[in-house]
Amino acid sequence: MMCLLMMVPMLAHAGEPFLFTTAWTAQAEFAGYYVAQEKGFYHDAGLDVKIQHPSLTSSVYHRLETDECDAGMFALMAAVDLMGNQGAELVNIFQTSMNSSYLIVSRWGKNPVKQKGMKVAVYNSEPNYLMQTLNTRENMNYKWVYFTSNVNLFLSGAVDAMVVVSYNEYYQLRQANFKMQEEGLYRFKDHGYNIQENGVYVKRSYYESHPKQVKAFAAASRRGWEWAAEHPEEALDIVMKYVKADNVPTNRVMQRLMLQEILRLQKDPDSGKREFRVRPDMVKRASRLMMESGMLKREVTYDELMGK
Repeated sequence: MMCLLMMVPMLAHAGEPFLFTTAWTAQAEFAGYYVAQEKGFYHDAGLDVKIQHPSLTSSVYHRLETDECDAGMFALMAAVDLMGNQGAELVNIFQTSMNSSYLIVSRWGKNPVKQKGMKVAVYNSEPNYLMQTLNTRENMNYKWVYFTSNVNLFLSGAVDAMVVVSYNEYYQLRQANFKMQEEGLYRFKDHGYNIQENGVYVKRSYYESHPKQVKAFAAASRRGWEWAAEHPEEALDIVMKYVKADNVPTNRVMQRLMLQEILRLQKDPDSGKREFRVRPDMVKRASRLMMESGMLKREVTYDELMGK
């Protein structure tokens, strides 16, 4: 009887389970979530959060669709694709990215949009929506060369250009001492393609049945990111813990550069502040560009994306 009575307080304070899958392997791109976990912010919000990373055999959407996780991370255009083409019923519960990180780097220092028919290296993990949109709208006739990781294919001269993100491969190229000339860079955000990327999504059914959990996760995650912005070196200590546990081949210098850029991309292009929100104009832009390029069957609206 005494043992049973002693267990009651422990059960009363147990957090609600919440399984979250990031978009990629462990890295500073997800620093705020790691911070929220390690600093106890999720626990304070009444949640027992487990952070997992996807694998080559189990994508984020597969895990979400099969209830292997409660929430998953997608770029805005990927979420629009899933909703508009595959009929997925998703709701955005938290948004970090406020800007596009994508750019094209020319191997030869030439303007990428003046090189029709060139061979372009792109990740094979998911469609590169912006690149396909540019290819269609400008009739570029690019030839895709798919790769899984690192920048060796590009550095070897096997392709004419490479699609990179400003917080990862861009710095890999700099670390490899590749001399990037501004005229050989095409930053999508500067040419009418500025569309938000990483956000956290749940299935609509979960959103409607677990309103307290999704609100608590969003609030604690925001707290984690704000703490990371104020304490970047301490946040990096936490990131490196996850990196080592996930056996990711990287280093602290690279992760510091990544965190700095991720935090910069979180600032709203108009207000200059971290607003952690989905912008209605960017949802509309994403749907319009994808529909114009034949990549989307129907428009996905802001209200739909937000579960309204």
